[in-house]
Amino acid sequence: MDKEKMNQTEEQQNEVPAEKTELETLREELETLQKAKDELYDKYLRTLAEYDNYRKRSQREKDAIYGDATGEAVKKLLPVLDSFERALNYECKDEEFKKGIALIQNSLVEVFDNLGVKEIPAMDAQFDPNLHEAVMHIDNPAYGENIVTDVYRKGYTLNDKVIRHSMVIVAN
Repeated sequence: MDKEKMNQTEEQQNEVPAEKTELETLREELETLQKAKDELYDKYLRTLAEYDNYRKRSQREKDAIYGDATGEAVKKLLPVLDSFERALNYECKDEEFKKGIALIQNSLVEVFDNLGVKEIPAMDAQFDPNLHEAVMHIDNPAYGENIVTDVYRKGYTLNDKVIRHSMVIVAN
């Protein structure tokens, strides 16, 4: 019986290293899988961040394109507004006709207001090269230094971006 016990003990001892080897193999496999999972999770987070950046960049570009397109369309319509203003300044015997022109001009101004187009204040203002385009300088002691004395063409902004500078005469 002693021999049987010894044989069983030896077999158990022989099995223990085999179990450890299997356990070590499973641990190594677990570590490998954990590293693979971490790499995939890192890739996932990076892809998610890249997509979010792409989405934000695309939205900014779309907003910029819309603003630029609106600005270009308004630029092309500003001469029409100028023509209506000149037409209202001319003498006209037919008051009904003049009222019609004024109504059309007011409608156009209202559309521009809804789009965010604002007139640049120029008359009697300090000359600002970012807003005004000086076409002439005059010496006039009645005005201060770099004061706009006359406006040839009105300037406009679209959402605080200049789409047309005011053409002005500047004193002193």
